[in-house]
Amino acid sequence: MRRFLAHPFWQGAIVAVASYVALDFGIGYLLPLIGVPSAPVPSSVLLEYMLIVLVGILLYMSADEARWKSFREPIRATMVARDRKTLRGILMVALPVMVGWLAYQNVKPSYAAPATLRSIHPAPPNQITFRGESVELTGLENPLRSEGSMEEHLQVGKAVYVRNCVPCHGDLLDGQGHFAQAFNPVPADFTSPGALPQLTESFVFWRIAKGGPGLPREGTPWDSAMPAWEPILEKDEIWAVILYLYEQSGFTPRTWEEEGEEEGEEGEEGEGGHE
Repeated sequence: MRRFLAHPFWQGAIVAVASYVALDFGIGYLLPLIGVPSAPVPSSVLLEYMLIVLVGILLYMSADEARWKSFREPIRATMVARDRKTLRGILMVALPVMVGWLAYQNVKPSYAAPATLRSIHPAPPNQITFRGESVELTGLENPLRSEGSMEEHLQVGKAVYVRNCVPCHGDLLDGQGHFAQAFNPVPADFTSPGALPQLTESFVFWRIAKGGPGLPREGTPWDSAMPAWEPILEKDEIWAVILYLYEQSGFTPRTWEEEGEEEGEEGEEGEGGHE
């Protein structure tokens, strides 16, 4: 066994397999340990990192002539040795079948049911509970705007965003984080005029606190992949990161006065139509 592990070819194979396992499965266990929500590694990122690992293995093996010769020996023997004719036959069948199966998996048609209408910004409830405490959302403004130092609140919000939100929403707030393409729909783009300027801060508080699991039925079938942050973040931390989002994006939140005015205009149009 020791002699087997000392061979350069099998050392390279072990490093490649261990790297794949660590990248594909290990990251999901390590991220929560550093305070970052677990998320799947996109296949494109996994492929890129594995190519880097394989190039590194080949560079290391070819750096020494004797090691490179020893590394190639099992490959050469498999291709030309008479006593490995059966193995060659198996590989000649198995490799094309595997490549064909992978290609089919990428191009096969989907028979999923057609998507139903989905509300991107579903109506929030009038009231929610946060860690057992009742929170009235209707008419609620961000309490930190009138409490304490705005600079301190923004620093707290920045720390919360960097620790928890960057992997998905990106360091530019544009929804292009490292894990963004693994989700459908992709994370929200906070730099879009169709996002934060259309929302009251109480709406954003509800979405962060309750996450995808808290969406109503009209938020389906593509429920947000965002976790509920209620068990992780304090109430003031959520309000602080909301301040940070608006400050960094340059937008101002929608006010309840604007909400009421729009509802009034819709009511007048409805009455006119009946006339």
